Amino acid sequence: MKIAFHGAARSVTGSRHLLQTSSAQVLLDCGMFQGTRQESERRNHSLGFDPNSVNAVLLSHAHIDHSGALPVLAKQRFRGKVYLTGGTADLTRVLLEDSARIQENDCQYVNKKEGRRGKQCRAPYYDTDDVEDIARRFVAARYQDVVAVYPRITASFHDAGHILGSAAVRVAVSERGGTKTVLFTGDLGRKQMPILRDPSSPPPCDVLIIESTYGDRVHETESTAQKNKVVELVAHAKAHKSKIIVPAFAVGRTQDIVMRIKGLVREGRIEPFPIFIDSPLATRATEIFRKHPECYDEETMRTLTSEGDPFNARYIRYISSVDDSKRLNAMKGPCMIISSSGMCEGGRVLHHLKHAIQNEANVIVIVGFQAEHTLGRKLVEGWDIVPIFGVPTPRRAQVVRFNGLSAHADRNDLLAYVRAINPLPGKVFVVHGEEKQALSLAAAMQAEHPRVQVLVPHPGAVYEV
Repeated sequence: MKIAFHGAARSVTGSRHLLQTSSAQVLLDCGMFQGTRQESERRNHSLGFDPNSVNAVLLSHAHIDHSGALPVLAKQRFRGKVYLTGGTADLTRVLLEDSARIQENDCQYVNKKEGRRGKQCRAPYYDTDDVEDIARRFVAARYQDVVAVYPRITASFHDAGHILGSAAVRVAVSERGGTKTVLFTGDLGRKQMPILRDPSSPPPCDVLIIESTYGDRVHETESTAQKNKVVELVAHAKAHKSKIIVPAFAVGRTQDIVMRIKGLVREGRIEPFPIFIDSPLATRATEIFRKHPECYDEETMRTLTSEGDPFNARYIRYISSVDDSKRLNAMKGPCMIISSSGMCEGGRVLHHLKHAIQNEANVIVIVGFQAEHTLGRKLVEGWDIVPIFGVPTPRRAQVVRFNGLSAHADRNDLLAYVRAINPLPGKVFVVHGEEKQALSLAAAMQAEHPRVQVLVPHPGAVYEV
């Protein structure tokens, strides 16, 4: 058996790992690459392999960097099934529909601007028909169940605690030499985070493919200091009648932030003030969260029992229409606008940033990892002039980062996950992290487990396992 790494190798986007057996090819994730426009165009139109040769896809979770190129697969004659959990199936469908709409709208907007300059037009990677095509191929599985995905190939899904429905996927391949198992973590979550259960213990495996997004650092815990910082930001917005703009993933992060703010209001730390969830996708995703209480942890179940809807309050408003979204740009503060995308690479948040970023009273709050070359990364790095819709725009708004809210496992969590595998795998591939993070985590694993072969693959690398 071979494993080919076509994405998220020494980078954090475009997760695509291809298992090549003597009888079949099984793809682990099919994510969209996010980065510079030219590189994104190249790597999202061409996936690096022949989609027609892929027999099945195993999807770890719904985030676009793991699922976002699935419709490209369908568009290019993939005819197999996509195996995933029920929560992931529901979320992925709405995420892909939203992605198709965003691509179409953003291309129209950019083409209108660039057409005036005589530049070539952009085309979406796929449309809603392609999304419908791939969604018909979804086969939902429950956690722990063993699913036959192809003759002599089975898979099981193990709660990863990252977002609703997320799973580490264990693949068992039976060939002449016996059965070999591969465990793919997707993105691992953290213990004691809001809403979801903790990640489950890893099953045994011969080969491990593990993420490394935060492979070189340890998260801050949600401390009193962090809560105080939120209190100060709200006080600042009220004093200056300004806006707090929060670019956030519509799935997982938005619901997490809502729960945390409700907690501060409940504790009396902040007075209720207007909060707008400006993302039709976040609205739909929240409905899906309500459909899957089986994924909730005990605290969220208690909230559901005592307060009813855990994701709503009288001061929280979910925005759907474009007109209502546009009205937010002209509205005076104080208010908080939570809008996707989380890395500021598309969607309504770009319009809110465009209108808010030149006012020094406004605050942009970054709450998650920002990949290289994204607008979110430029904001974190403190660029004074940033490109919004391709237009260089002065940044005068304050940028504040919260590091303790990540839904990703940190270095200690990842090392502990490997330590818990019994017996240890013979090979470990470290993926889904920028080169610095991946190499750092790999070195720590190798030092701790000298008999295990730890590798950090380059894009396009193929390994015999």
